[in-house]
Amino acid sequence: MKKTWFSVGQILLTLVVVVIAGFALWKMVDYYMFSPWTRDGRIRADIIQVAPDISGLITEVDVNDNQQVKAGETLFVIDQARYTLALRTAEATVQQRRATLDQARREDVRNHQLGDLVAREIAEESRSRVEQGEAALADALVAVDTAKLNLQRTNIVSPVDGYLNDRAPRVGEFAAAGRAVLSVVDMHSFRVDGYFEETKLSGIDIGQGVDIKVMGEPGVLRGHVQSIVAGIEDRDRTPSSNLLPNVNPAFSWVRLAQRIPVRVALDDIPKDFRMIAGRTATVSVRGLAPSIGPGFTSDRSSASGVTAASAPAASVQSSATVANASGTAVMPVTSAASAAPAEGKAASQPMASTAR
Repeated sequence: MKKTWFSVGQILLTLVVVVIAGFALWKMVDYYMFSPWTRDGRIRADIIQVAPDISGLITEVDVNDNQQVKAGETLFVIDQARYTLALRTAEATVQQRRATLDQARREDVRNHQLGDLVAREIAEESRSRVEQGEAALADALVAVDTAKLNLQRTNIVSPVDGYLNDRAPRVGEFAAAGRAVLSVVDMHSFRVDGYFEETKLSGIDIGQGVDIKVMGEPGVLRGHVQSIVAGIEDRDRTPSSNLLPNVNPAFSWVRLAQRIPVRVALDDIPKDFRMIAGRTATVSVRGLAPSIGPGFTSDRSSASGVTAASAPAASVQSSATVANASGTAVMPVTSAASAAPAEGKAASQPMASTAR
């Protein structure tokens, strides 16, 4: 009797272990294959290239490599001597043309007072000289303003709050107008771009919470889905010389899921977190919709059956199915295998299709 109970206990224990292992395996497969997450994420930021509006030798540099700067802070100064002389020349021209205009006005007033004693042609000429003098003076004043602007722009300032790149200019270098001398990383523009497989878009909506795990950092950043890109490059189609589509005749039997960029806005950045554009991150979307496996349709399909993509300011509702012309939902011909083997994610079973 003892042996019988012992055998029953062993069987029950084995069944419990098998059920737990099966449940854990199912959860892992569900997460890796259908949950919207990716290890292909990058921290991004706006990089502003700073180029002077004028040319000249750099005479002063007020910043160092990789320094944090504020908007309006002086970065470097271009030689001001030439532009100071140009301003003085323009101001002298203004004085000269103002004197010429005053003389023309006095002659015009005198001719007007003489009335019929002065020929009409002479009166008209004096009036014309006044108008020409006024135009010349206005032109000289514009030249003064331009010279002042050029002199002011010898002082190059940071356009945004941020961080310099790893090389500030050096004294004695020549800065050419319109050519970038350094760049500034805008510290208020940090965001995360996650590149999700297209088969994972059914679980991503605008506004959903996101967890970001940056490689090498112990903590987790929080954010939300800001937008989903509205289009990606079609590698199988290129423009031809006669503007007709040129479609690649080779068709792969095994189709890999393409990567769709999803922009994630950061909700809060800890003060001790080192934000560096280009760092690698794992992006996981929270608040998931129920998983949709192969053979099931989504109730979030759009009326036309085509998945809606997001512009930066628009909401999106993703769809896991594509509808045919009659409105019946059908599965796409292709399904995803992992596009990044390094991720270690289980790829969904690829489907075979006949090349046409």
